[in-house]
Amino acid sequence: MNEAKVLSLVIPVFNERESLEPLLNEIHEVAKGLGDHRVEVVFVDDGSRDGSWDVIAALASKNPNVRGLRFQRNFGKAAALNAGFRNATGDIVMTLDADLQDDPHEIPEFLKKLDEGFDLVSGYKQKRNDPIYKVFPSRVFNWLVSTVTGVKLHDHNCGFKAYRSAVTKDVRLYGELHRYVPVLAASKGYKVGERVVNHRARKFGSSKFGFERYLKGFLDLIQVKFTTRYGWRPMHFFGTLGFIAFLLASGFMVIAIILSISVSSTWIGTMIAMGSSFTLAMIGSQAFFSGFRAEAALNTRHGDPFIISEKTT
Repeated sequence: MNEAKVLSLVIPVFNERESLEPLLNEIHEVAKGLGDHRVEVVFVDDGSRDGSWDVIAALASKNPNVRGLRFQRNFGKAAALNAGFRNATGDIVMTLDADLQDDPHEIPEFLKKLDEGFDLVSGYKQKRNDPIYKVFPSRVFNWLVSTVTGVKLHDHNCGFKAYRSAVTKDVRLYGELHRYVPVLAASKGYKVGERVVNHRARKFGSSKFGFERYLKGFLDLIQVKFTTRYGWRPMHFFGTLGFIAFLLASGFMVIAIILSISVSSTWIGTMIAMGSSFTLAMIGSQAFFSGFRAEAALNTRHGDPFIISEKTT
């Protein structure tokens, strides 16, 4: 008989004690219909203060397929997912939120979508059961991410996703980068898909995210855009920036020379042009120096950076 495949469900938890047991009951119900998959559940307690860890420990003591990881304080969703990925043993890894808004009955459909040849399938909460003040900014954010990165998804921030284990081992999460897993995966050559999911109303507690997440998300978008496009060739970015700065510096120097020999000009205009030229020349020099340092740092790393993304059959 063939050994059953392992499906790992990684569930970040932050102050969600009321929803944990009902969520696990739903997962067990769904698992009965996954004949060729054994389901393991990895709860990651991200510094909860409401007794969530006590519930996780109790559930794990009664269920051999349930494990819990605990942070001593809140480190954020990206850190929780990263820890869950490192401890998941499944060939397929899925993530979902602990607040019961993600419907575990969608799991079989995610697996079918992966079987179509995708490496990562992201959920799309087409009909969201959230207030408009959360829905509208989220839609603007998702449009911006799709436009800037070229990874066209309706809902980058949806926590309901399915991955082949190669993706979770290849993508390192920190800070607030959990929003950009599809972008990071696509940059490494993985095939990213999307499917509409049922989004349920929250039953317990309240949302843990405020408007500051959009500011953080925008700053992370700049970082992700840079690392995915120039991460292995930083001199292309810094060198271009330096070249543009030197061109502008040369232009201002020409203007300064023309003003200095013009009888109708004032010394103030000449000094402004010369000052702008020297400032831009310094910026250009710093840009080139930053590019050289970044290239040197890359060259001191061990191993080929592209090997980890290779696929074998």
